[in-house]
Amino acid sequence: MNPLAAEGVDDGMRGPRRTIAIACVLAAIVLVVLDAAVANVALPAIARSLAVEPAVSVRVVTAYQMALVMALLPCAALGESLGYRRVYTAGVALFTGASALCALAPSLPLLVAARFVQGLGGAAIMSLGVALLRLVVPRRQLGAAIGWNALAVALAAAAGPTVGAMILSAASWPWLFAVNLPIGALVMLATRALPHAPGSARPLDLVSVALNASAFAALIVGAELLSERPALAATLLAVAAIAMAALVRRELPREAPLIPLDLLRDASFRTSVVASVCCFIGQGAAMVSLPFYLQRTLGQDALHVGLLITPWPLTVAIVAPIAGRLVERVSGAWLCAVGGGLLALGLAGAASYPLAGRPLALIPFMVLCGAGFGLFQVPNNRNMFLSAPHSRSGAAGGMQGTARLTGQTIGAVLMTLLFTLTSIDVAARVGLGVAAALASTAGLVSTLRR
Repeated sequence: MNPLAAEGVDDGMRGPRRTIAIACVLAAIVLVVLDAAVANVALPAIARSLAVEPAVSVRVVTAYQMALVMALLPCAALGESLGYRRVYTAGVALFTGASALCALAPSLPLLVAARFVQGLGGAAIMSLGVALLRLVVPRRQLGAAIGWNALAVALAAAAGPTVGAMILSAASWPWLFAVNLPIGALVMLATRALPHAPGSARPLDLVSVALNASAFAALIVGAELLSERPALAATLLAVAAIAMAALVRRELPREAPLIPLDLLRDASFRTSVVASVCCFIGQGAAMVSLPFYLQRTLGQDALHVGLLITPWPLTVAIVAPIAGRLVERVSGAWLCAVGGGLLALGLAGAASYPLAGRPLALIPFMVLCGAGFGLFQVPNNRNMFLSAPHSRSGAAGGMQGTARLTGQTIGAVLMTLLFTLTSIDVAARVGLGVAAALASTAGLVSTLRR
C-alpha cells in the first residue's frame, strides 16, 4: 500500500488524533506569529535593559525575519527529504529551545543570535504547516483548513501587541520569550499525533542552500540600508540578484529543485505566486504607511493607532474561515478577484477620505481591507497547494511563505524610498494609494487562472 494513502492523503485522518494534529499545527503557527508581534512591542524595553540605542535594538526583529526568509525553502526541501513530521517537530524543538536562550540572553549580540536560531525553527513550522494539514484533512476540506490557518495567523497578529503590552506591564522583557516554553512543550507532545509520511530521501544540496541564504540575506540587509547607505545597499542587492541567478541555473535541471521551478512551470501555480507577491507588497506598504499617517498627520497616539488598525486582522479572522467554505463552492479565481477589489477599495478609501478630526471613519476602510485580504488569501493559497502534487507540498509551502515575506520586504522598501523622496504626510498617503493599486493588480492577475 502507498504509505501516503495509508496516512489518509485522500480521505484525511479521523477521530481524536485528527483534532490533536490540527491543534498542533495551528498552535505552532500562533507561536511563530505571536512571537514576531510581541518582539516589536518589547524593543524599547530591550534597548533600555541592555543599554543599547533604539535603532540597534531593531536587529532583534531583523535577525528573526532574516532567518525566516533564508530558511523557508531549505526547510521545505528538508521536510520532503526526511519527512514532514520529523522536520516540523525539529522546528518546534528549535524554536522552543531558542526561546529559552532569548529569555536568558545577557547581551544584545546573544539575544540577536538566539532570535536568528528561533527564526530557523519558525521557518520549519511555517513552510510545513499547511503541507501537514493537507495530510490531515480530506481534499474537499483543504480550503477550510487554510481558512483555519489564516484565522490563527490573524488572531495572533491582532493579539500580539496587546499580549506583549500586558506581559511587559507585569514582568520584564525576558518573560515575552519565556512564555513560549510551556506552550512549545505541549506542541512538542502533540506532534506525535501528526501523520507520518516517509520522505523521498533526496540529499540536500548544500551549495544551493548557501546560494539561497546569500541571496535572501543580501536582499533583506540591502533593503534595510537603502535609505541610509544607498551605495552599499545597491551592492548587496546586486549580490542578491547574482546569487539568485546562480541558484536558478544550478537547480534548473533537477527533478525537485530547491526553488520550486518545477511548480512554477505550472501556469496556475505561477499565477497564484505572482498574485500573492503583489498582494503582500500592498499589505506591507500599507502596514508601514498607516502608523505614520495616523500619528504624524492625524495626531493619534500609539494606543489609538493600534486600536484603529486592529479591525483589519480581526476581520480577516472572521472572513478567512468563511472563505475556506466558499472556495469549495465558488471559483477561487473570482473570490481572489473580489478580495483584491475589496482590499484595494479599503486602501484607496483610507488614502483619499478626509479623516482629519474624525479618525473613527477609518474603521470601515480597515474592515474592507480585512474582508478583502481574507477573501483573497484563502483561495489563493489553496490553489497553490492543489496545483502541487502531494510529494511537493513542502515546496509549495516554502514558496507561499517566501512570496509573503518577499512581498512584505518590497513593500517596506517602497515606503522607505517614498519617505526619502517626499514628506511623511505625502509619502504615507501615496503609499496607501500604491498599495491599493497593487491589491487591485493581485485580484486581476488571479482571474488569469480561470
